[in-house]
Amino acid sequence: MPAIDSAQAYARIAGVTKKFGDFAAVDNVSLDIRRGEIFCLLGGSGSGKTTLLRMLAGFETPTSGTIHIDGADMSTTPPYERPVNMMFQSYALFPHMSVERNVAFGLEQEGVSRERAKRQVAEILDMVKMGGFGARKPHQLSGGQRQRVALARALVKKPKLLLLDEPLAALDKKLREHTQFELISIQQRMGVTFIVVTHDQEEAMTLGTRLGVMNQGRIVQVGSPSDIYESPSNRFVADFIGSVNMFEGQVLQGGTDAVRIDCAELRGTVRAERTVACANGATVWTAIRPEKIGISRQQPGGADPAENLVRGTVREIAYMGDMSIYLVQIDSGKMMRVTLPNTMRGRERPIVREESVWLSWHGSSPVVLTE
Repeated sequence: MPAIDSAQAYARIAGVTKKFGDFAAVDNVSLDIRRGEIFCLLGGSGSGKTTLLRMLAGFETPTSGTIHIDGADMSTTPPYERPVNMMFQSYALFPHMSVERNVAFGLEQEGVSRERAKRQVAEILDMVKMGGFGARKPHQLSGGQRQRVALARALVKKPKLLLLDEPLAALDKKLREHTQFELISIQQRMGVTFIVVTHDQEEAMTLGTRLGVMNQGRIVQVGSPSDIYESPSNRFVADFIGSVNMFEGQVLQGGTDAVRIDCAELRGTVRAERTVACANGATVWTAIRPEKIGISRQQPGGADPAENLVRGTVREIAYMGDMSIYLVQIDSGKMMRVTLPNTMRGRERPIVREESVWLSWHGSSPVVLTE
């Protein structure tokens, strides 16, 4: 991954390990977070992402390693003295307090004057579009409204870092998608650095300036959403982010411009452009995203029948509105996933189940992975 200039490191995690007994929940993680970005920690259950977030907040102490925020060592700084606020998945609003009191609570604890606190609370509630709800109690709000109040309470003190643990998990799909863009807008207006923990790939891809993919306590890749999706560093990342068709094979011919790989499951050759250097005979894996595969009734004209081409039978079709998903069983018996956008209405007879089809892809589509 590209090196980050240390001058850009606003939060620095250096060689951090957290053990519970003999189990390493976080294993020697080093990471730099830039000022003003939304950084998403993405991983499955038990990958260590929430433990890492809790160490940034000060709720857990690293077994080894250091954490710096804006140049200051946080090793001995208790949570209440860190320039950090955390928004929990449960929102953790005080049920007996009004919205205004919930948001003002942190300011009151710091001794901010009543008039100044009232002004700051009004400003932040307007920003999250909850200005007319100050007198209500949490039980009088919808889930989306409670989420906004929790965000306002976390932001009102203008922390250097805002830590968000699965912040949108309790919202329904449409509201979650709408709120993602609102979060981006609020973050850009306030300039606060966000670190978001999520298991939702679409959420991470939408929110994140950069992503850090975690697996078994380690960060396995850091990059922009497009870097992670288009150029995964290994099979785990390729398989975890989005859908992928993956084939094992042996390198027939390596080169600077393209690699040719013999894939038994395809009963043919994959030609991959713009790829890593591979020695002839090496075992590698090719990853091809479903949307990069063409599907047709006739063999594509000019296609080399032995390269980037396979025949199969459509077994299942899922109509998703904006796109259709085709599960195609190729001649070797392996199932391939193909997605096509539904851009036109009724221009030609759609491909149906049990129909024989050809699948093909451009040489720039496969990603070659060596691990």
